[in-house]
Amino acid sequence: MTSLDAITLSVIQAGLQHVCDEMDLAFSRSAFSPIIAEANDRADGIYSAEDGALIAQGEMGLPVFVGVMQASTRTIIDMIAEGRCLPPEEGDVYIVNDPYLGGTHLMDVRFAMPVFRGGKIFCWLSNTGHWPDIGGAVPGGFSASATSVEQEGLRLPPVKLFKKGALDPELYAVITSNIRIADQRIGDIKAQAAALSVGQERLFELLDRYGDDTVVEAIAELRRRAADQMRAHIATIPDGTYSGEAFVDSDGVVNEPLTIALTVAKAGDTLTFDFSRSSPPCAGPMNSVLATTLSAVYLAVRHIWPDVPISAGAFEPLVVPTPEGTFLDAHYPRPVSGCAAEVSQRIAEAVFSALVKAVPDRVTAAPAGSSGNFALGGHDPARGRDFVLYQLSGGGYGGNADHDGLSNGCSTIGISKSPPVEIMEQAYPILYRRYALREGSGGAGRHRGGFGLSYEIELLRGEARASFVMDHGRFGPPGALGGEPGAPNTVTVWRDGVAHVPEHLSKEQDIPMKAGDRVEVGTPGGGGYGRAVERDPDAVREDVRLGYYTAEQARDRFGTGG
Repeated sequence: MTSLDAITLSVIQAGLQHVCDEMDLAFSRSAFSPIIAEANDRADGIYSAEDGALIAQGEMGLPVFVGVMQASTRTIIDMIAEGRCLPPEEGDVYIVNDPYLGGTHLMDVRFAMPVFRGGKIFCWLSNTGHWPDIGGAVPGGFSASATSVEQEGLRLPPVKLFKKGALDPELYAVITSNIRIADQRIGDIKAQAAALSVGQERLFELLDRYGDDTVVEAIAELRRRAADQMRAHIATIPDGTYSGEAFVDSDGVVNEPLTIALTVAKAGDTLTFDFSRSSPPCAGPMNSVLATTLSAVYLAVRHIWPDVPISAGAFEPLVVPTPEGTFLDAHYPRPVSGCAAEVSQRIAEAVFSALVKAVPDRVTAAPAGSSGNFALGGHDPARGRDFVLYQLSGGGYGGNADHDGLSNGCSTIGISKSPPVEIMEQAYPILYRRYALREGSGGAGRHRGGFGLSYEIELLRGEARASFVMDHGRFGPPGALGGEPGAPNTVTVWRDGVAHVPEHLSKEQDIPMKAGDRVEVGTPGGGGYGRAVERDPDAVREDVRLGYYTAEQARDRFGTGG
């Protein structure tokens, strides 16, 4: 039993959370790229000095990075112990984006800084930021048809970017020599490092106030309680096995769907997630590295029980055997650009599909489940410089036992939001001709799915190349317990007034565009929950009044409301 009183434990828990939240704010407020500064595609956290286990993560950070940064920090610790990485000194900051060393895709660049107290490492602070470009075959890094990781961009093992607080000019030169818009990266790099410095200052204040030993005791107790709380939730599920599945449209190279086949075994207070029946490794970039696969399971379970604190303890009752021989356990040189943004969401969808049968009051129908990755890279003649635009977008959430799904919500894997239209038009040579709810896209059900997003972007000047790595273009997000699927994702590129639809529906790269050409995207709606005929007729009529469905759509899907 802990010697800490409940109030002190709660204050320290809040203090650790506050450290991470301040890192999040410092990162976003000082970053240069809209994808970080406006869309918040980043995360910050505190990790154990012994094994890299998660201690706390910012509430405003992407949930998919919860397990990933834990794995990445553990890898750095192991590589230092094995002599494969230079030992740390005060002020050092390691940079790493290698997917196979506890990562996601190459664009998610992780920084890790050891925090010293009394000459020893007390913990690690780490953060991840989505860089708008990391080199590779296409601007933005989202190569839809890469067949090896080298085609996706610059891959960095853990190396010291900052040594004793000073930026290493040689390593920085190597990085900037291999990426586009290199002159603009220094703003994001300094912002990412500054966030860690802010975190260290705030952590020292907490340690100075309560003492190192007390905080260490609190961290251990918080981890134990998170594990106990998760076990208590799991114990409410009847023992047995529950199956679910999800599908990736294609890998971008072979135009056939990939299957995520999941069996969840519940025994006592433990859940075991077996993905061994899933599709084998694929040729294109839809492979998922193990760290991302694990993190996708963790975030899916947190969607079901969000009250469990973010801590390594919350993951202890979740057992995920390595899915060897499947596309969910990628090894070098398999391409992985779609793993975090798309495949992870299909993994979460499979978890929802399985567990909605076990805890229907806690699990939703499938959400849109796509980050809507759209990159546009080219030259702006008016400003005399190159640019790389990266647009992510939301979609509809699935309906649930209590209410309809949220419309235009963020992706399943995080809290990132679409950058404001005004910011994007100011930063890039584009015009948003439309940005609206995608009416009619929500899946029918007793509680309907939320609606996706419909937007249209015109290139105003210069020339550019467009690339897409999205999903749910072949299959709309499925409904639950008799609900209907949401509308699938759509992509159309208008070139000289002629419509072009990608062969792989939501995946293609290097589409040439010139001034006046346009891109149209419709993001998926969420799946419906329960049978459509069970929906309150007044609710259907209200949807029609608000323009969410036409009268004809309402009659076809719900049998009423016209």
